[in-house]
Parts: sequence; structure tokens; C-alpha cells
Amino acid sequence: MTRFIVRRLLLGVLTLLAVSVIVFAATQALPGNAATAILGKTATPERVAALTRQLHLNESVFAQYGHWLGGIVSGNLGTSAATQESVSSLLSQRIANSAFLILVAAVVAIPLSILFGSWMAIKRDTMVDYVGSTVSLALAALPEFVIGIVLVLLFATSVFHVFPAVSLIPPGDHAWQHLNLVILPAATLVLAVTPYISRIMRGSMVEVLESEYVTMARLKGISERKVMLRHAIPNAIVPAIQVSALQLAWMAGGVVVVEFVFNYPGVGGALVDAVSNHDVPTVQALTLIIAAVYVLLNLAADVTTILVTPRLRTAER
Repeated sequence: MTRFIVRRLLLGVLTLLAVSVIVFAATQALPGNAATAILGKTATPERVAALTRQLHLNESVFAQYGHWLGGIVSGNLGTSAATQESVSSLLSQRIANSAFLILVAAVVAIPLSILFGSWMAIKRDTMVDYVGSTVSLALAALPEFVIGIVLVLLFATSVFHVFPAVSLIPPGDHAWQHLNLVILPAATLVLAVTPYISRIMRGSMVEVLESEYVTMARLKGISERKVMLRHAIPNAIVPAIQVSALQLAWMAGGVVVVEFVFNYPGVGGALVDAVSNHDVPTVQALTLIIAAVYVLLNLAADVTTILVTPRLRTAER
């Protein structure tokens, strides 16, 4: 297991290095001069030249990449070109807010998806299965911003006025201090990811329920509850774990749209503002952070899959 984790970590580092090259190349390809975009067209040539030197824009592309990557490795994400504030301090609270939002959505969505998918499999070819499959397919077809707008219409404006339509968390406060502002964005993420996980869980559960070892357990007189908890669900949950990791990784990037819809002060708003202000250091840092989350979640999914699958644990030995 240790060797496996080390190998995957090294592969993750190589992946992040490749991502850093792509991100840096993409930001370099943005039209216009970053210094001019930040200072405006009315800036004097002296100010533009000074900011150009500060951002190392007067050096070669390779030198600029070296400066940036060296700062990332040393834990220095750079200085925001728009606010002249440290990127780390600028993003710390927003990252915490987004992480809390994703955590709340994951804690609700993953168990709900597993239970819902298992229930549909147990009730296979019944009205429960047909309705559940249709609803999950309809939700999977809807973009997350459409789900968010529908929730706002239902619970914040037209039908019920239970929650605020936008998540205006006061500056300096954290999301967990205003739970009523987190409910609608979290519900949007839950409804966006639950259909995928539940449908995978249903398909895997149906296959397991038709297996010989489940049939043998039933013939031995083991209660249906024990058959489900000890034999069916543990063997059917592996594909759901992999999909859950992918959906959590999607949340890290897809949360940008949801946060924009609800005006939630997370990394989504920070990324939109950074792109609008041509704040290249902030864009680079946020993109690399999202990629790192994606790599770590995939590693966690692989390790969890091995831990819950006996034959994989044996193979790793």
C-alpha cells in the first residue's frame, strides 16, 4: 500500500507539473499586456514599465515560468496584480468558504446517492425504479446553474421565501457562521452530482444482486438485511467510490458556476474577478489548486477502493 501511494503521489506531481505548464502557457496567450490591463489605458509609460518589471514581464517566457514555479514550490503563490495583495491571503478565506460548501454537499450527496441507488436496485423494474431513474436522468441533463435558478425561484422568491436568493456573507465572516446562506448553493451541488452516483450505484447493485454469492447467501437463510449490508452493498460500492471522487473533483471546478449564481464568496467569484481584472498570478494559483484537489481526490478514491476490496488488498501485497 505504501509503495502504491508513493507511486501515485509521484504520478500526481508529474501531472501537476504538466498542468502548470499548460496553465502558464494559457495565461501567456491571453491578448494584451497584463500591466496595461491592470493600470488602464490612461496609465503613464513609467507606471506600466514599473509594473512590467515587477511582474517579470520584461523577461523571457522560460524565466517567467521559472519565477512562478519556484514561488509555487516554496509556498509563495505570488502577489495579486490587481490588488497588490498576497495571493495566499487573498484566497485563504475564499478557499475555506468553498471547501465548506463542497464538504456540506459531499456529506449529503454521497450517502444519499448510495442509498437511493441501492433502493432503486432492490426495487428493480417497479414503479419506484422507473420514477427514480427518470428523475435522476432529468436532473443529470440539467446544468447546475439551471438547478440553482429553479431553487431560487422555488425557495427564495416566487413560491416560498425561506432562504435568501444570494449568499452575501459579510467580509471577514466564514460560511459556517451563516448556514442559512449555504443551504441553496449546497442543495444545487447535491442535486447536480447525486444522479450520476446513484445511477452508477444502481447498475453495480443490480449486477451484484444477480451474482452467485448473493444467491448462495439467501439460500443459506441469511436475512435480507444482512445480505444487503454484508454482501451486496460492500461489493457494489466500489464503482460508486470512483464516481464520487470524480464528482467531488468536478465540484472543485463546477463550484465556480454555482458560486457565481448565488454570489457566494468562494473561489468561483475570485476566479471570475481575476479573469476580468487580468490578474494572471491569481488565475494561475486558483487553476493549479483546483488541479491539485482533483489529483488528491483521485488518489483517495484509489486507496479507498483497495481498502474496501479484499482481492485488491491481496494483490498489493
